[in-house]
Amino acid sequence: MIGNKNQNILQALSLDGRISNTELAAKVGLSPSACLRRTQELERSGVISHYRAVLNPIAMDIGFTAYLAVGLSDHTKASQEAFEAAITRSPEVREYHNVTGSFEYMLRVETKDLLSYKVFHTDVLGVLPQVRSITTFVVMGSPKDDRA
Repeated sequence: MIGNKNQNILQALSLDGRISNTELAAKVGLSPSACLRRTQELERSGVISHYRAVLNPIAMDIGFTAYLAVGLSDHTKASQEAFEAAITRSPEVREYHNVTGSFEYMLRVETKDLLSYKVFHTDVLGVLPQVRSITTFVVMGSPKDDRA
């Protein structure tokens, strides 16, 4: 189990992965050396797997985000692997998950605009023989988004 101090460290780092150790220590109420030891142990143990930059979609010319529910026509391992290989190569697909329910995959897709999404929908997903159905949920806004 992760203690309160470690939880506080993780919360602070999830908001700002570039915070200095001195600032982090002050924020969580530890000495800098104790804070550094705890942070390094969280990294060593795999609780913190890596750090990444949060990209600004507007600066990246991304104006359209959608979640797609994708159903496959064939439920074999080979079909899933072929589908995953194809969408992994697509830069528009920012994340995807194999899920349970009435469809097999949930994708988060980001493109410049609706027209660019239509091209992705038609020319990337639309030509994959594994795809049986695509349901698109257009993101209208994201009041809370904690992904880093």
